[in-house]
Amino acid sequence: MSPGEAPTGKVRWGILGAARIATERVIPATMACAGAQVAAVASRSLDKARAAADRYGIPTAYGSYEELLADPNVDAIYNPLPNHLHVPWTIRAMEAGKHVLCEKPIALDAAEARKLLDARARTGRLVQEAAMVRMHPRWLGARELIRAGRVGDVRAVVGFFSYVNGSPDNVRNKAECGGGGLLDVGFYPVTISRFLFEAEPVRVIGTLEVDPAFGVDRLASALLEFPSGHATFTCATQLPHHQWVDVHGTKARLGVEIPWSMPSDRPSRLILDDGRSLTKDNLVYLPFGASNQWQVQCERFCEAIQTGRPAPIPIEDAVANMQVLDALFRSSRTGKWERPSES
Repeated sequence: MSPGEAPTGKVRWGILGAARIATERVIPATMACAGAQVAAVASRSLDKARAAADRYGIPTAYGSYEELLADPNVDAIYNPLPNHLHVPWTIRAMEAGKHVLCEKPIALDAAEARKLLDARARTGRLVQEAAMVRMHPRWLGARELIRAGRVGDVRAVVGFFSYVNGSPDNVRNKAECGGGGLLDVGFYPVTISRFLFEAEPVRVIGTLEVDPAFGVDRLASALLEFPSGHATFTCATQLPHHQWVDVHGTKARLGVEIPWSMPSDRPSRLILDDGRSLTKDNLVYLPFGASNQWQVQCERFCEAIQTGRPAPIPIEDAVANMQVLDALFRSSRTGKWERPSES
């Protein structure tokens, strides 16, 4: 495929690494995508790449990332590498003529993320942060309910995301790899609050508790001030599993169960609460069919490649999200409100 030319058939994907997110989520979802095929998988361990290839019937396995990027039969790359390798290998893939869907967070900070703006302009390749939650029909439905006035004016978005990870070998517990909870699960309430308010926060304040052994944050809480309301959240990597979001409007509350990791094999729902009963006798359940958000993400990105349209979520959005995360890290150090900015 020559530079700038959209493939006429399926988009041929290469998976840049055999991490768990790739083998358990991304590869199956990509294989289920009508406009895609998984052509190759690479790992620094050829045995690990071959194991993933054999498991899913992928034609080619490589023992290095460089070999995958050099493969002329690969049109697009999924980059699930550790955080500190997102931007370097995404740029290398784009320079090799590949479109890239990269795991979140897109970078270690906004300054690094902005390098992708230049890479996109220079290479003509599409690049997108894998904010798959923003593709889920339920989140799209939540925003449509807000736009339609069903919850009134949104004043507060409250989120929680926790899980338990005490492994010293896990990259999320390694500071040099961009570990910690805020860059991992803190990403979700930040991106969704911006998605629902359809605005950027004007200032933020946050606090972190750092694990003394790992040197990364294991507990983070934040307040984001938007022009029309607030978003608050807590995320943690050493608390029992829990996920929830409440959207509080002047007419109703919208509850979102398992907001980030909703299983793809079962239906989901939104819970509309008009607040007339503290015993919740008036709850209205709004159902959504089962949906694989990774598959939907792949389908939309493939459509953009094949039609020559921009990426569904522009990389500018990823930069803006990183600016918020940067400001929260600054606030945790200064103890003050900080403004997301390009500085």
